[in-house]
Amino acid sequence: MEGNAIPLRVSPRVPAAIARLDDLASNFWFSWSPAARQLLARLDPELWLRTENNPQLFLQCLDQGILDRAGQDEAFISAYRRVLAEFDTYLEPAPGNVLVSDDDLIAYFCAEYGFHESFPIYSGGLGILAGDHCKTASDLRLPFVAVGLLYHQGYFKQRIDRHGAQLPEYQDQDPVDSPISPATTPAGNEIVVDCGFPGRSVMARVWRADVGRIQVLLLDTNLPENAESDQGITRSLYGGDRERRLQQEAVLGIGGVRALRAAGLHPTVWHLNEGHAAFSILERLRELAQGGLGIEAGMEAVAANTLFTTHTPVAAGHDVFAADRVAAHFADYVAELGITTAALLAYGSGKEAGAEFNMTRLALRGAAAVNGVSKIHGRVSAELCRERWPDVRPQDNPVGYVTNGVHVPTFIRQVWTDLFDEYLGPNWQRNLLDRAFAERIMAIPDERFWYANQHNKRQVLTALRARLNRQWTRNGLSEAHIRRLRKYIDPDNPDVLTIGFARRFATYKRSTLLFNNLNWLESLLANEKRPLLFVFAGKAHPADEPGQWMMREIQRISNQPPFVGKVLLVEGYDIGMGRLLTSGVDVWLNTPVHPFEASGTSGMKAAINGTANLSVLDGWWAEGYDGDNGWAIPPSPADESEDERDRQDAMTLYEIIQDEVMPLYYTRSGRHGYSPGWVKMCKQAMVSSLPNFNSQRVVKDYAELFYAPAAERGRRMAADDYRAARDLAAWKVRVQEAWPGVAMRRVSAAPERIDFDASILLEVEVNLNGLRPEDIRVECVLSRQMCSGLEVADGHYAETLRDRDGIVQIGEETQLIEAFQAQHGDEAGACLYRLDLKPPWAGALSYEIRAVPQHSNLTHPYEVGLMRWL
Repeated sequence: MEGNAIPLRVSPRVPAAIARLDDLASNFWFSWSPAARQLLARLDPELWLRTENNPQLFLQCLDQGILDRAGQDEAFISAYRRVLAEFDTYLEPAPGNVLVSDDDLIAYFCAEYGFHESFPIYSGGLGILAGDHCKTASDLRLPFVAVGLLYHQGYFKQRIDRHGAQLPEYQDQDPVDSPISPATTPAGNEIVVDCGFPGRSVMARVWRADVGRIQVLLLDTNLPENAESDQGITRSLYGGDRERRLQQEAVLGIGGVRALRAAGLHPTVWHLNEGHAAFSILERLRELAQGGLGIEAGMEAVAANTLFTTHTPVAAGHDVFAADRVAAHFADYVAELGITTAALLAYGSGKEAGAEFNMTRLALRGAAAVNGVSKIHGRVSAELCRERWPDVRPQDNPVGYVTNGVHVPTFIRQVWTDLFDEYLGPNWQRNLLDRAFAERIMAIPDERFWYANQHNKRQVLTALRARLNRQWTRNGLSEAHIRRLRKYIDPDNPDVLTIGFARRFATYKRSTLLFNNLNWLESLLANEKRPLLFVFAGKAHPADEPGQWMMREIQRISNQPPFVGKVLLVEGYDIGMGRLLTSGVDVWLNTPVHPFEASGTSGMKAAINGTANLSVLDGWWAEGYDGDNGWAIPPSPADESEDERDRQDAMTLYEIIQDEVMPLYYTRSGRHGYSPGWVKMCKQAMVSSLPNFNSQRVVKDYAELFYAPAAERGRRMAADDYRAARDLAAWKVRVQEAWPGVAMRRVSAAPERIDFDASILLEVEVNLNGLRPEDIRVECVLSRQMCSGLEVADGHYAETLRDRDGIVQIGEETQLIEAFQAQHGDEAGACLYRLDLKPPWAGALSYEIRAVPQHSNLTHPYEVGLMRWL
């Protein structure tokens, strides 16, 4: 017989000399401080690895004797003091930021956060981006608080069997083992909020995670006072059915707002990172309704200081719930808001109102500012969201973009940090946005750069080999076969051209494009004098069978004789694995279907580590590729069949590898045995990516383009008992009612040819249908058809309507937008509008005339979504 194992946790006592180790372990600053991680690992390197670099769990499991010795070890104490001094200096108060007002507070909502692999409340790119955003907000001293959910099982841990089948493992995490603590009210009481579920109380405890200088509030329903089913709402990330997803998003949106209130925090800007938190809009509306503000004016007040960032490039990726389930869940809100159920559901439904409730539509309705996450994705999102502004062409609607970036201190390898310290100076990280400063990387001696590159690659190959050995041994492979498999991942011989592919396994990312023509691929891998290795990693959602099939297909092909040891599939994809591969391979491969790659931050992480990208020109790479920092696969024509598109893209991929990548890598010269051309390309990858695709640039863009204006709009709308919000809401109702009767007719005739210095008198009469002349702006949109662009200065172009000169760039087309002047009206309700148009270009032009509603408090000139064309 066997006895029952009774769990017991014995916490060691940290000696007074090193008492603040717990401070270092309790702040996610450790995730971007190599010195802090090295200090902790120094105590017990093996345990550090076994605890997956989790500092809180690590300190709780350390042997008391180790801590006692460390408390008497002068060398360790000296290193401890240096790290602590760096930590305290980072946290100490400093003059206010210059990006937003010190009176402002940005509340950032996201369903997942990737701060570090030891805290798995993220699934992939969205969460890692959110983690980087928080870290950078801390670096820039923004007044910032983030809100999310604490998932006790997080996202699944991944195992892959010998056939390539993904085996998800869910493990409960005790919050005590994580760098978090209970959040408290200003009075010091632990925060527990009611999440407003229908017919019952669902309570959420709020935890606080410190990320440098900023805090993240994480809601947790695993409380004994909740029903057993409700305790599981925050059990796992993206787990369960649609009902569970609805419950999670209600906790995030509604509970998140209430958690901020309980913490005594009063945001002036609300940033919804994806639509998962859109229910926060309804909660804020409810608050305003309780204060006596009408629903339409309340929505204007909410939208004024709300920003919605969408990351999804396909319509199917937006969260949709059955309308009857949303109606049931928010039955109490209908009464509190003073509206009908149909009116509430209309916030999340389109033309097919009543069928389903779309969270993206709710976010679009409740946010005055909207953006995608790259230039191409901004255009894709404008098309996907066009229904929100029905009369406005997608290229004119309010959807903008801020291209993503990565937190450099988190993802750049120490070997590069040391090299930059030596050649660029210890303050190089303060100059990340300086393109001229980045150019100094090109002056680093080639041999030093190559040595650092190879030193890093050896470290990565060592870690990768250990991971794969564990995977293969667990799957029962023989030692002889393992030796064959690991032939090319040899730290003692790192000079093997290694191409990496690691990201979520989704069909549009085409992880199996490489295998489109196995004969051609076999010929590439057959040259033993120029060996080539492909390393694949990534997770598929447990419910995504096509994504899991791709993993099995990679494994099946890797077992065929021509590919054994040359195509490897690695399990356990997470932030740590991503950091490893992006920095340790020679080429980063990305083959999405254009234009479905929203951004692709893994390629940025590779580039800042001197890794060349080989990617379809989509997402960030369409902006980052300059011809000298990697290779590009041009998008296939949109009208091609799927098979033909894949065949053509695969052929381009093989040709680039065969004709350009392999010759450049293996063309060696000089006694150092490296390729000068390869080193030059790796340097250029760094030079081109560091200033443009780091998260400092991203957060500054958000602060300047969205946060500061949103805060000002919010104050303006709320002033004088929300007078501006009430006025704007009433104006929109009046315009919506009158617009069907608004009509235009051309009064003046215009010549088809004029000389360059001449002008055209344009006159248009508009039937106002009860509106005032100042309620309508008549515009002339002048487009270039065939003329020289060399005469127009570069500074005269703009990506948005923000430039006062009215010139905008729409794709490849340059436009000039000029406004007519209202002249006079008549008793019939018509008004004459006049424009003296003087074209700034010579050549073949065209112009269009349109009318739109205008109001001084509109965030975007076309936000009403109404437009009338002549």
